[in-house]
Amino acid sequence: MTDALSAAAEPNRRRILQLLASRPRPVTEIAAEFTVTRSAISQHLGVLSEAGLVGAEKVGRQRIYRVLPSGLRRLQAEIDRFWTNELDQLVTDATSLTQSKENRP
Repeated sequence: MTDALSAAAEPNRRRILQLLASRPRPVTEIAAEFTVTRSAISQHLGVLSEAGLVGAEKVGRQRIYRVLPSGLRRLQAEIDRFWTNELDQLVTDATSLTQSKENRP
């Protein structure tokens, strides 16, 4: 299974998520917003679906895609963990640097 952070890292997929955040859409409507082929959009939707970020339901001959709130919550939690760890490391590094400068003769 593709992790949500990797899936959302690709610019076309992020744009797809932005489009679907406003309302569910069929793949043809999503594809109309891009210069890449409908097949490429379908592949991107497959990755997003595998990562649990979007879901689809069949309505007649169309598949209607929508954002899955649970997937976005997992993505947000991953981003929050990343930034928290990075910021904690930055504070630790800054503190060490300040202490080493204070200890110089």
